[in-house]
Amino acid sequence: MDEYRRLIQEAFGESSEDSDDEDHRQQLEGSNIAVEAQFIFGENPKWERISDIKGLSLCRDFLTSDQQSTLLASILQEGWFSEASHNQAMRFGDLPPWAKELSTGIHEVVQYGDYDPESMEMDKQEFIFPSELLKREPLFNQLIVNSYQPGEGICAHVDLMRFEDGIALVSLESSCVMHFSRVHESANENKIPVYLTPGSLLLISGEARYEWKHEINRKPGFQIWDGLEIHQKKRTSITLRKLCKSDTST
Repeated sequence: MDEYRRLIQEAFGESSEDSDDEDHRQQLEGSNIAVEAQFIFGENPKWERISDIKGLSLCRDFLTSDQQSTLLASILQEGWFSEASHNQAMRFGDLPPWAKELSTGIHEVVQYGDYDPESMEMDKQEFIFPSELLKREPLFNQLIVNSYQPGEGICAHVDLMRFEDGIALVSLESSCVMHFSRVHESANENKIPVYLTPGSLLLISGEARYEWKHEINRKPGFQIWDGLEIHQKKRTSITLRKLCKSDTST
């Protein structure tokens, strides 16, 4: 429990739990502190290895259904998508509070999430996300939120070099299949599918970041998983990145 409290303090700052007032301490433990703790940790999040691509790690149960709803409500309150023509929002530098909490949650799930030791060839944290990236401050300082209608996706690309290594992608609402292909291979060769469910977290670093393109083609016939076509609904994605120190264009 002490370790649990320490992590909450690191994420949300010191609280009056540290006072000698026992009644106030008990009151805090039963209020929003517990809610914030649940947002950070979820229930036994597990990491999967995408064996064909070094530097690609997937946590399918990063966010519970309730946490996803809370996150979507926070995005809605921003007012970014009040008009139908608006489907993307970007922020640089000081991110919204909910995005900072999300970053904290990513940091903690890398350290404390469950995993299969037999699938790891090195320390679990190094496997999921390199330690030099996890230690940087801030972990992320650039945010993109995309709102995709059925049939809308993203073309094959590598993220711009103005961003450092280490990218996080959180998927909400509709499931989808993201395809990865080598940078120098043709469009139809050796695509590796990754199934992204609502509430999942995908971390991209190293080879996956620089040597593989990723895309989401949501046109009919392309979203197939286990032999079945995924029913397309509205999908929201959150991408978190870190600007290179040399970048001054923002």
